[in-house]
Amino acid sequence: MENSEIRLILLDFDGTLADTRRANTLAYVAALGEAGYSLTEEEYAAHYFGMRCNEFLTRLGIADPAERERIRLRKIALYPAFFDSVRLNVPLWEFCRQFRADGGRVWVVSTGSRDNIDNVIAHLGIGGGLDGILSGADVEHPKPAPDCFREAMRREGCTPRETLIFEDSPIGIEAARRSGASYFVVKL
Repeated sequence: MENSEIRLILLDFDGTLADTRRANTLAYVAALGEAGYSLTEEEYAAHYFGMRCNEFLTRLGIADPAERERIRLRKIALYPAFFDSVRLNVPLWEFCRQFRADGGRVWVVSTGSRDNIDNVIAHLGIGGGLDGILSGADVEHPKPAPDCFREAMRREGCTPRETLIFEDSPIGIEAARRSGASYFVVKL
């Protein structure tokens, strides 16, 4: 079997590179509260964290697509107010910085909203340390489908054997496994 050098690192964002759980939760609780829906931090964390917004709001019982979109946009607007609770995974980030300094490429690959990802990256001051970002809107099939990881590999001209993925959620881990690349499970 031929050896392959890792040339590309793909990082999930929420829960892997950054602990955004509390900021996301508080923004959703606030946006839903403004719209007249009751949800506690504990309920969100136990039942909905990690779901795409539309799926989460549908499961919560909000059937009207226009109402879901209003709440989604309000959550994005409120999210920065809670950024002080976001924590960077410093050991992973330092590893990626060294990997890039040695010629590797580093991408964030997330099902999250691109606006949310960009805003948190700017808040953390780490944008210059990334070579690319893929969000949920960039692929037709979200995680657990491997499409997002395969698309980042395609854009970088890398094979799964040349790629290392860092993930935290069961859905993301399944997508990583299905991509054919090696992966690490991150627990923050």
